[in-house]
Amino acid sequence: MDIQLDLVQSSALAMLLLAGGEYARRRIGFLHRFCIPAPVVGGFMFALLVLLLRQTNVAQIQLDTTLQTPAMVAFFTTIGLAGSLAMIKKGGKLLLMYLIACWSLAIMQNVIGMGMAKVVGVDPMLGIMAGAVALEGGHGNAAAFGPTAEAMGFEGATTVAIAAATFGLVAGSMLGGMSANYLVARHNIEIPHKAGVMGKIATAGAVIKEMAVGDSPKGSVATVTRSEEDTTENPSANYGSLLTVVVLLATLMVLGTVLGDWLSELTGLTLPAYVGAMIVAVIFRNVNDKFGWFKINDAAVDLISKFALGFFLTLAMMSLKMWELATLAGPLVIILVVQLAFILIFAVVVVFRMLGKNYDAATMVAGFIGHGMGAAPNALANMDAFNAKFGVRSERAFLIVPLAGAVLVDLVALPWIVWCMNLVG
Repeated sequence: MDIQLDLVQSSALAMLLLAGGEYARRRIGFLHRFCIPAPVVGGFMFALLVLLLRQTNVAQIQLDTTLQTPAMVAFFTTIGLAGSLAMIKKGGKLLLMYLIACWSLAIMQNVIGMGMAKVVGVDPMLGIMAGAVALEGGHGNAAAFGPTAEAMGFEGATTVAIAAATFGLVAGSMLGGMSANYLVARHNIEIPHKAGVMGKIATAGAVIKEMAVGDSPKGSVATVTRSEEDTTENPSANYGSLLTVVVLLATLMVLGTVLGDWLSELTGLTLPAYVGAMIVAVIFRNVNDKFGWFKINDAAVDLISKFALGFFLTLAMMSLKMWELATLAGPLVIILVVQLAFILIFAVVVVFRMLGKNYDAATMVAGFIGHGMGAAPNALANMDAFNAKFGVRSERAFLIVPLAGAVLVDLVALPWIVWCMNLVG
């Protein structure tokens, strides 16, 4: 029996699964502890149901995912709006060092992915999907680049990318804090004074609770860097502020589509649909910061960002063809184990020393493993748990890690991923 859901039915089902995923992750300890995104919970369970119905010859379900691409572009446009140069300047030299580490990781993840793909006998494109696309990029990039790879003729790319991102999400959450604790004990790191910081720990926890993905696989900088003082200057969203942001995002998306098409023709590269919009949004954000044309309500941006991400990622998850993963499961596990071993060694041996071998550095290592294998909320959860153990929040880490892991890593990671995909495609 064939069941075909139209645009409205598929969209309504996606929203229902998104809401169900939110409900589940708030009440199931494992999902909450490891920051498993609600779209992954709801969408993945539906994908498993589709697989069961297909394998038992009961029914085959066809979905209309037309709205997935517009929602994806909208989400990445909101991420571009977070790319403020003023924020970058606050990070100073330590931010630059952390960024170099992030960029190096993205480069090496694709090198390892392509190399290990040849070793285990699968296509190098699938190695890229299990590299920077899924790991440094998270579920958002996995759902964005997977269809691009499939359009280039690589069947099962989205399924591989999503599976790899899920593995990374759990592994990064489990091992980030453990690695930071190891560094403190191994190097006998001095812990800063505890006086007057417990309230800040509570604030960090509140930020993570607010993000509780649903949010970004990488995390919205506007969300993760907002302090209690900032919220008084950025009132909650109302109809007027929401309408202003929607009009702005729609305009930037249109301009970004034109730019993306032009860049594709100019370079001859196959680019994901959101690249042009993200570039235009970054440019607009910084020009607007200088001239003050518009007052952008961060709360409205965050609401749109969370919904757009949740909607497009749920559609991507629920339309996964899980049966395509069967023949790739063994090779994929091997690639991911090697990726995990590399990031642990790189973080503990290299990144920790690059960042100064102190308490801030150990905290950032916890975050680095969290978003380098999973997502920005995992990075924040890792850092918050590690800092809470000692009662001292690393202010530098909570400024630098979300900013670098959410937006700035893409300055190198995205062109590198696109180049690698076109190289093997």
